[in-house]
Amino acid sequence: MMPPKEEQFPADKVAFAVVGCGSIGRRHLAVIDEESRAGLAAFCDSDPKVLDETARLYPGVPCFTDYGDMLRGVDFDVVNICTPHGLHAPMAIQAAQARRNALVEKPMALSPEDCNRMIEAARLNDVLLMVVKQNRFNVPIALTKMALDSGMMGRIFMVQCNVLWNRHDGYYNDSPWRGKKLLEGGALHTQASHFIDLMIWWFGDVTEAQARVETKNHSIEIEDCGTAQLQFASGVMGSLTWTTCVYNKNYEGSITIIGEHGTIKIGGQYLNKIEVWDVRSLPLPEDTAFTDKPNSYGKYQGTSSNHDKVIGSVVAALLHERHNVIEGDEGIRTIKAIDMIYSSAQLQARRAPRLAASGDKSQFRRIAEPLQPAALTYAAARAKDEESHEPNSASL
Repeated sequence: MMPPKEEQFPADKVAFAVVGCGSIGRRHLAVIDEESRAGLAAFCDSDPKVLDETARLYPGVPCFTDYGDMLRGVDFDVVNICTPHGLHAPMAIQAAQARRNALVEKPMALSPEDCNRMIEAARLNDVLLMVVKQNRFNVPIALTKMALDSGMMGRIFMVQCNVLWNRHDGYYNDSPWRGKKLLEGGALHTQASHFIDLMIWWFGDVTEAQARVETKNHSIEIEDCGTAQLQFASGVMGSLTWTTCVYNKNYEGSITIIGEHGTIKIGGQYLNKIEVWDVRSLPLPEDTAFTDKPNSYGKYQGTSSNHDKVIGSVVAALLHERHNVIEGDEGIRTIKAIDMIYSSAQLQARRAPRLAASGDKSQFRRIAEPLQPAALTYAAARAKDEESHEPNSASL
């Protein structure tokens, strides 16, 4: 039995464990390692090779191939869930049942129903369920939120969001879960969820969606092109275009807001640049420092910014300080919007010929096998349900 947390870390430090040591998990590990008020208590990955590579970076830290063994064998405050999307819900529920707080990477889950199960499990066990939304900390995002909240832009008419990115064949082919419907969900979950979150944060929930999705350039089970017309609770009209088919490299990830007294366009590689700021009586502050660049966390070179601020907020929340943690009841809003968009696309696809099979369920089972039996049962039931309710082929 591992020693209790208080014997490993002082009372003013928050102990983290990480499950999933792929690219996003490595980022979490490195941020925790760099955070002065955090400590790394354990990590877990079902791939022994990945686990061995990670152990060389963090010698002496307990490591596991079985998630249930980590939950039972180590005392810690928060588990960071950085696994394939389809495993977020069962792992968060397991964490809650083990009385552990959880920080879940995007997307929170693959359905509103799973999100509600996660929220209920956290409530019943009196733990925190937190969701990563690092782009809310970006300087251009904060400036835009200020402009909107001040009312200086007047009435907001429209918002346009473009996620025009490149994902080469190897991105999918070299992964056991990317491009798989049951494990990834869809491109909206992976490439566009942060963009959708920001639009909801600014303009309210998505109340209507008309969408179309297609798979044009990859041999995958999910879409690689999509377009949607959206209506937000505030009355703002929206349009969303997303693709992973751009030639050679990412072209654009942007949000443009059209208001009565202003126009703002946020772009850059990571929504870290103001491309247009034309707001009446509200010039862009001249001393603004646009510091949202890919972060280097010592043992990891980041590909986007501000995970350090997310971890810092989690630490503040656990130490009962002021914080900006996003909890499950906020995170579910993005998943509801994505579900609405895909449901519209599915209805649209019913008017077209059947395009492809619904997906290989064996991939989900194979990835889920290293989980504790409770999560495996959950995952198997989900796969069985998919088989008995065959969705329209173009829905994801």
